[in-house]
Amino acid sequence: MSSRAAQTTVKRSRMRRLGESAFGMLLLARAGLMALIALVLVVAGVWTSWETAATAMTGDERGTVTVKECGDDECTGTFLGEKTSEPERVTVSEFVSGGEGRTLDVAVQPGTDHVVRTGPAGILYAWVPLGGALLLASLVIAGGLRMRKTAVVTGLCGALVMGGAWALLTF
Repeated sequence: MSSRAAQTTVKRSRMRRLGESAFGMLLLARAGLMALIALVLVVAGVWTSWETAATAMTGDERGTVTVKECGDDECTGTFLGEKTSEPERVTVSEFVSGGEGRTLDVAVQPGTDHVVRTGPAGILYAWVPLGGALLLASLVIAGGLRMRKTAVVTGLCGALVMGGAWALLTF
C-alpha cells in the first residue's frame, strides 16, 4: 500500500456536515437548559429561605419564648425580649418548638407576631428549603448534565442541611 492511499480522506457531504452541527447545537441547547433549570432550583431555594434565615441569623428583636400551648402547625407562647420589659403573645412553628413548656431563644420576624428559632438549630432549619432545592438540583445535574460527581456533592450538601436541622432540633 502506498503512502498516498493511506492519506486520502473521504469528504463528507454538505448535508451530513449540516446534520452533525445541528445535532451538536441540540446537545449544547439541552446542556444549557439543564444548567438553567438547576440554577433556577437553587436560586428558588435561597429566595425561599432568605427571609427566615436572615431573621434567625441577625434578627433585631431577640429574646426567649416559653411555649404554652400547641395546635396543628403552630404553638403559642409568651415572648420576653431583650429590649422589652412586658411579655408578648407570639407564635412559633410546632416543629421547632419542641413541645409545651420549653423555653427557646428566638427572634421576631419584623412586622409579625411570629418568631423563629435562633442558634445553630434555627439557622439550619431556616435553610431547609435550600437543602431541598439542592437535592432536586442534584437530580437535574446527574440526569440532564451527566455530571455525576458534582451531583453527588450537591445532593450531599442538601441532605446535610436537612439532616443537620432535624438532628439539632430533635436532640
